[in-house]
Amino acid sequence: MILNNNIEQHEEFMRLAISEALKASINGDVPIGAAIVNDGEVIAKGYNRVELDKNSLRHAELIAINQAIEVVGYKHLLESTMYVTLEPCPMCAGAIVMARIPRLVYGTTDPKAGASHSLYSITSDDRLNHRCDVLSGVLEDKCSKLLSEFFKEIRKKKNAI
Repeated sequence: MILNNNIEQHEEFMRLAISEALKASINGDVPIGAAIVNDGEVIAKGYNRVELDKNSLRHAELIAINQAIEVVGYKHLLESTMYVTLEPCPMCAGAIVMARIPRLVYGTTDPKAGASHSLYSITSDDRLNHRCDVLSGVLEDKCSKLLSEFFKEIRKKKNAI
């Protein structure tokens, strides 16, 4: 399923996710950021904290989902849209489905772990009890550049040793 809404509004919220991703990068984490929006209002945001917290579950999407559930006061985020800079991995795609988030907007695909389009289609799998409308490619160049520059710097440091 594809969302066909106001692209300028999607870009506005993706810019917020990008600013979250920059926080992850500063901490040495893969620069992925997320924001959850209800009725045009940001109710949660997060960025990768895997390295910072030394916890493989601290993905931007999971942090934002937990925060949004606290704000809404219910386990399902039925009126929400999640914005994330990178296509969710299987763990995060599963969490999006379990939280019943109806709309997912992401920046760039993840050919190595993407679970909304690239490797798997968890967020649109008819065998599951919930599916999302998905829009990809919002500010794709900016989202992709964040990641490529981060990994370029990592390789540079590795080669300097």
